[in-house]
Amino acid sequence: MARFERLKVLNTAIETGIVPLFYHKDANIVKNVVKACYDGGARLFEFTNRGEYAHEVFAEVNKWVAKACPEMIMGVGSVVDNGTASLYIQLGANFIVSPSLNPEMAKVCNRRKIAWMPGCGTLSEINLAEELGVEIVKIFPGAEVGGPSFVSAIKAPCPWTKIMPSGGVSPDYDNLKAWFDAGVSCVGLGSKLFPKEVIESGEYSIITKKVKDAFDIVQKLKK
Repeated sequence: MARFERLKVLNTAIETGIVPLFYHKDANIVKNVVKACYDGGARLFEFTNRGEYAHEVFAEVNKWVAKACPEMIMGVGSVVDNGTASLYIQLGANFIVSPSLNPEMAKVCNRRKIAWMPGCGTLSEINLAEELGVEIVKIFPGAEVGGPSFVSAIKAPCPWTKIMPSGGVSPDYDNLKAWFDAGVSCVGLGSKLFPKEVIESGEYSIITKKVKDAFDIVQKLKK
């Protein structure tokens, strides 16, 4: 069962502005990455559903997070079907992120009052997602869909739409400024936040600094 209510999840995403997303088959590495993000100021973390037995990794990490990082809101990304969404909800996921828009998933998430952020690539998909009760839509892949200019174009006729780009977002000032100036509510940060060599070396303090720097940038941009 989710530890956090849906409104808390959505408000935290908007308040913090960043959602780190990461996967590794080694639960201990995931724990270290989550802790590094937590120490850097992140309060949402998207565990990406990839690899064999990914749900078992999430189950172990999520139980650990409840004690070691009690304010961290754990969710799961790359979920494309009802069954997988139900599985992760049963394992305590507080939110579900999808790369695409599957209307049937709205029923599963809404029934359990779990925040769902589906991937959209057109205004029609975004409008349908909002009709299904979605509060924050994910645009994916962010850069390929159209980047910040796409967000600006969407926000013009639909200023109420809350958008989280994922893909093509980096933690540097210029990139984050472009997205937030365009009107995004938060951003998903993946590989550029977790360089492969840093994971391999176990220098998690570097991740903490990257997250803190990104968090500080976003907070200044949102003022």
